[in-house]
Amino acid sequence: MRRHRCWLSAPRSSFAGFRFPPDVIVVAVRWYLRYGLSYRDVEELLAERGITVDHTTVYRWVQRYAPELDKQTRWYRRVGEWTAQSWRVDETYIRIGGKWCYL
Repeated sequence: MRRHRCWLSAPRSSFAGFRFPPDVIVVAVRWYLRYGLSYRDVEELLAERGITVDHTTVYRWVQRYAPELDKQTRWYRRVGEWTAQSWRVDETYIRIGGKWCYL
């Protein structure tokens, strides 16, 4: 069986020299990219969890690690592309047991 790397992981060497653990960096970058938060919002969320980080530090992390996370998640996003399309139904009638019902 083929094992896929977790997309939240990154090579340890790419985190060398940072004072924060790799998990904190990856989570901060993921929050920024996934939920469309501002750098200050991410700073506040980390502060609520007891991690003091400046918003410019979060900016630097995003600039450095976003392309790497993009490469690692591309396979997962490609698998679900056909489900990512949205469609809407305003109102309709369906037939249930030979009788038309409003849905």
